[in-house]
Amino acid sequence: MPGEQQTPVNVNKASSVENETPVSDKLERMSEQDQLVAETPDTLKGQLAELFHAIRTRDDTSRNFLLRVVQPGLAGLMDGSVSTLAPIFATAFATHHAFYAFLVGIAAATGAGISMAFSEALSDNGELTGRGSPVIRGAITGIMTFVGGALHTLPFLVPDLHLALIIAYFVVAFELVLISAIRHRYFGTNWLISVVQVVGSGALVFAAAYIFGNA
Repeated sequence: MPGEQQTPVNVNKASSVENETPVSDKLERMSEQDQLVAETPDTLKGQLAELFHAIRTRDDTSRNFLLRVVQPGLAGLMDGSVSTLAPIFATAFATHHAFYAFLVGIAAATGAGISMAFSEALSDNGELTGRGSPVIRGAITGIMTFVGGALHTLPFLVPDLHLALIIAYFVVAFELVLISAIRHRYFGTNWLISVVQVVGSGALVFAAAYIFGNA
């Protein structure tokens, strides 16, 4: 109405209130990262000693241990256990020869282990994040990737393909349950949700193996 004075809206104030919490969260995360960097030993030997000490004292729930050991190890185990399912079982279904599946499985596990080791080591040097030596993390990831891929490959050393497949199915089930247990133990993931997520991803890869193996 004429003569009525309108109260101006302070857009900047609303915006500042809206952004206040995210900014504080960012500053808190930056402070935690700076602390991790400061706590990281300077030498590779010192970092290894720190990790072995954590294992001996069972101090396996600290943030440092989770970032430097559990997370890279879990990433490798998940990749090795899931990604190698397709080439191994596709070969078994297509050739009906257990030893051919074994050769493909070992080759896939070795290649995936090397690839994941370099991927982890080269993606983060640890200087800004405080996640420790890239050599240690890369080695952990690579080894666990190979282990994850090799475990369900070993049953194909059994000459009888039908028996080898049955043993491999049980080994794969054990691997997926182990991954779910690690996620539940160290990262607080709901047990049922963790099982559904991990088994679901494995089922998708196995479906791909079945489709291509019977094409």
